[in-house]
Amino acid sequence: MYEPIRSPSVHTSADADFPHRSREEELDIQLAGHLVALLAVTDELGLGAAGDRIAEQVARLRGAPPARHAGLTDAAPADLHRRAHALAGRALLVAASRADTTAAILAAIRMDAHTAALAGPAPSGQLVGAH
Repeated sequence: MYEPIRSPSVHTSADADFPHRSREEELDIQLAGHLVALLAVTDELGLGAAGDRIAEQVARLRGAPPARHAGLTDAAPADLHRRAHALAGRALLVAASRADTTAAILAAIRMDAHTAALAGPAPSGQLVGAH
């Protein structure tokens, strides 16, 4: 009534001879990617010192410093800060997943900086975020 299956299922794992990356290696690659994207936006905003700290972390993860260029998109500064905030948030999540305290702290600091930039200057005598 039914014809037997003659070929292996596409769902079975094949015995491949190529090396697989570990979870930590995959997270390193993902974190470096988010940080490179954050670096590009940071450089476009002209935040040199912050860009240098991000580049140090990318170099640590990749083993080589990232290529840096000022690729200008003519985006409004507020849009760039929003984009940088989102990228820093993604980097923070991955850094927390791989227990990379240094990268997590850097990402959190960048998130705070972009949040403050979007909020504008604080009135004198008050702390940002204080109620």
